[in-house]
Amino acid sequence: MTTLLAFLATLAILIIIHEYGHYAVARLCGVKVLRFSVGFGNVVASRQDRHGTQWALSAVPLGGYVKMLDEREGEVPAADLPRAFNRKNVWQRMAVVAAGPAANFLLAIVLYWALFVSGVPALKPVLGKPPASTPAAMAGIRAGETVLSVNGEPVEEWQDVHWLALRHGVGGQPLRLETRDAADHLSFRQLDLSGVDQDRLQTDTLGTLGLKRYLPVIPPVLGQLLPQGRAAAAGLQTGDRILAIDGQAVATWDRVVDKIQASPDLPLQLEVQRSQQRLTLAVTPERQQDGDREVGRIGAAPNLDDPALEARFAELRTEVRYAPLKALQKALWKIWDLSVFTLEMLGRMVIGQVSLQNLSGPITIADYAGQSAQAGWPAFIAFLALISVSLGVLNLLPIPLLDGGHLLYYFAEVLTGKPVSERIQEIGQKIGLALLGFLMVFALFNDFHRLLTG
Repeated sequence: MTTLLAFLATLAILIIIHEYGHYAVARLCGVKVLRFSVGFGNVVASRQDRHGTQWALSAVPLGGYVKMLDEREGEVPAADLPRAFNRKNVWQRMAVVAAGPAANFLLAIVLYWALFVSGVPALKPVLGKPPASTPAAMAGIRAGETVLSVNGEPVEEWQDVHWLALRHGVGGQPLRLETRDAADHLSFRQLDLSGVDQDRLQTDTLGTLGLKRYLPVIPPVLGQLLPQGRAAAAGLQTGDRILAIDGQAVATWDRVVDKIQASPDLPLQLEVQRSQQRLTLAVTPERQQDGDREVGRIGAAPNLDDPALEARFAELRTEVRYAPLKALQKALWKIWDLSVFTLEMLGRMVIGQVSLQNLSGPITIADYAGQSAQAGWPAFIAFLALISVSLGVLNLLPIPLLDGGHLLYYFAEVLTGKPVSERIQEIGQKIGLALLGFLMVFALFNDFHRLLTG
């Protein structure tokens, strides 16, 4: 229910903002608006205002439209001819069309500004020990180093590391990390990405690079157990301290996880301390898929209810907050950065450098909407801003049927001094419809693939 409500709220906000951009500028340009609809298809509910505009809610909620008075779509009374869209000059028509994507960008700017002013909970960019043979390990990164910059761009929190690693890593260019250790020594680490699988990098950026977030040492004490998990079935209990696995002593939770994950369907002997008792219990980790590898799982989590451990975790948390003017500057830069990266990714998809599996449809968007809503309002606001930027960029692509396609026609009209012929527009609409249909089918295929395979 949370996912459904968050998805509907996301759609409603983005559609209304986008279409209101068209509506507001159309009214400013003296165009008569016949209908403002949220959704497509049959009108479910509507009302008409004093300006003659019908405000409607339609059956299919995946979009919306603003219908304007236009001689190309029907007969227009002589008295209303000056208010017809097609009678406006080309610059006014361009302004009306561009206003929708512009409204999406404006919404994203406002949302990011509000987040930066109010303060965003974040994690400090402190690195953990990288797995062997990963680019981070080969670059000499050590646990406890704090990332200061990636390829010269400053880093303030862990999410910056993720974003910059993805943006600069796509294409295989090296990553240059400036780090500072606990003794305040500066280091420069270069990660060689020449041999990295790009498809894997795009889906699991930090894991592929070996950039792990630092975590305090967690003792090997069991916390919550899944009722139907292998640990519970073997007789393990919350509070048990694991001393050894197959005779090898373990002192941290990470060592327990490493051993269990490396032993799918292999019986293990666990020596545990329970109150004053020392027990030996046999457990066979269940084989499960984790990305492109199979790992063992027993359905057990560590015990984190330790005041000292909670204090160490608290030291790794921070809050990103700016003064209003600085927040506006950061918001504008964020929008620019996201827009450029989106266009770069689309371009790489066209030339085959980036997999089309990165396309997402409504199911994935709904899933992320639900996850962000459950994570709290800052996460949902950030998600809404991100999707608003994506919608703005998508609508500006020079594809017929999209706002960018109409703008392309109007630019041609500016250059030639005459409107693009109806025949060319008709051909363009068919091409645009076919292209958008293909993209939607492929995005839905990716959605269902992710849903079924995890």
